[in-house]
Amino acid sequence: MTEIGRDKVLRAALELFGRDGVAGTTLSRLRQASGVSVGSFYHHFSGKEEVVEALFVECIALYQSAFIAELRRHEDPRAGVAAVVAFHIRWCMEHPHRARFLFTERRPGGGELAERNRAFFGEVLAWWRTHVHHGALAELDLGTAFVLWLGPAQELCRLWLNGEIPAPGDDQIARLGRAAWRSLEREQR
Repeated sequence: MTEIGRDKVLRAALELFGRDGVAGTTLSRLRQASGVSVGSFYHHFSGKEEVVEALFVECIALYQSAFIAELRRHEDPRAGVAAVVAFHIRWCMEHPHRARFLFTERRPGGGELAERNRAFFGEVLAWWRTHVHHGALAELDLGTAFVLWLGPAQELCRLWLNGEIPAPGDDQIARLGRAAWRSLEREQR
């Protein structure tokens, strides 16, 4: 199976997993929807779980690359915090199938994802520490920082993706950016 065939399997998986869930998608349905033969399928994937892992890594790689590009555009920490909140919401709105998949599926434990995460969090942490050093951002562990930074935006996106609220508007996005900044800025004594 060529890379085009591999991509066909991943595109079909994104559609089927989004509609029927991973558990509700059979391997034969996945193969049939992708239009590849059984032999071609098994040339690249040992089974459905390997497709889930490959799709998860692909989706997170797209997100992380765009996140880092956005973060690098901002030397000012206040602008960076707000811009990343807006980026997160915008990315979810522009890639709803990928966002829903990332929100609902468990993270695979594969080596490629671990390596990507090390590089991603290393860059975010370097940006963060620079601004902690200069007194702008609070000194927080990365987990707490991400919850305060993107937790409300994540919940807003989840509600929108589930059809529970209308699409986020510019005012909401700006308010969440300001709230994230207030929760992350270093408290003045």
